[in-house]
Amino acid sequence: MKITGTTRLYAIVGDPVEQVRSPEVFTDRFVAAGIDAVFLPVHIPAARFDAVFPSLLSIGNLDGLLVTVPFKARALPYAQHVGSMARAVDAINALRRDASGAWLGDMFDGLGFVRAAERKGYGVRDRRVALFGAGGAGSAIAHALAEAGVASIGIIEPHAAKAATLVDRLRRLYPMQRFDVVDRVPPGSSLVVNASPVGMRATDGLPGDLGPLDPAAVIGDVVTAKAPTPIIRLAVEKGHGHVTGGDLHAGQVDALLDFFLGKAPPPSAGVSR
Repeated sequence: MKITGTTRLYAIVGDPVEQVRSPEVFTDRFVAAGIDAVFLPVHIPAARFDAVFPSLLSIGNLDGLLVTVPFKARALPYAQHVGSMARAVDAINALRRDASGAWLGDMFDGLGFVRAAERKGYGVRDRRVALFGAGGAGSAIAHALAEAGVASIGIIEPHAAKAATLVDRLRRLYPMQRFDVVDRVPPGSSLVVNASPVGMRATDGLPGDLGPLDPAAVIGDVVTAKAPTPIIRLAVEKGHGHVTGGDLHAGQVDALLDFFLGKAPPPSAGVSR
C-alpha cells in the first residue's frame, strides 16, 4: 500500500504488543477494500497509560483503536458512548470516532469467541464451561456464552472479589443458568477457556490445573501468539478440539471492520456516559 498525507490511522494498544495480529490483518483488509488506511501497533507501558492514552485519542487522523491486555477496563472511561456489552462487563476492546468527534466503545471478545467456536463446529449451547479469568475478556466471553445458551460456567480467578462480581451479574441477567466461583476445573466440563493473560510469555505454563478432562472437551484460549500457547499445545497433544486466540481474532474481524467503518452499529446498543 502507499501511505500519504490522507491515509487514516487505526491502532491497537497494549503492553506488550509483540504478539498482536491486528496490524497485518486489518491493513490487508483495508488494502483489499481500497480503503486509504493503515493499522499500527502501539506499545503503551502500563505505568504510562493514563498519561499517554488521552493524547492518542486527540490525534486528528486517528479513526479507531483496538485495546488489548492489560487496558480493556482502563480504556472504558475514555469512551463518551458505550455499548451495552461494554457496560455489562465494564471493559472495551474497540473504540471508533463518530462524526461528531466523540468516541464510541464496545466489547467484541465474547462475540468473537462464540463465532470462532461455531465456525470450527463446536456448538456452545448446553455446554458446562470452566473459564479462567474474570477480567475484560473473561467477562465478555462469559456473557456471550450465557447468551448463547451454555448450561453453566465456573469462574476460576485469583482475585476472588472480581470473580464474585462477575458471577453476581451473570446470575441476575441469566437466572435459568448456573454460575459459580470455583478454584479448579469442575468435573464434567465440556468447554475450558483460558481468558487470562497466562500464555503470553514464553515462560508461562497452564493457567491452572485442568484436571482429568473428558476426551470430548473443547479447549479455548484468548491469547494470540505465533506459536501455540501451553493450553493449546496440551489440547493438540491430547486430541481435544480447540479454539485459539487467532481463531477468536478471526471470529470478530468482520464485526470490528464494520464497526470501525460505521457500516453497522456495534453488537449492542449505544449508551451515553
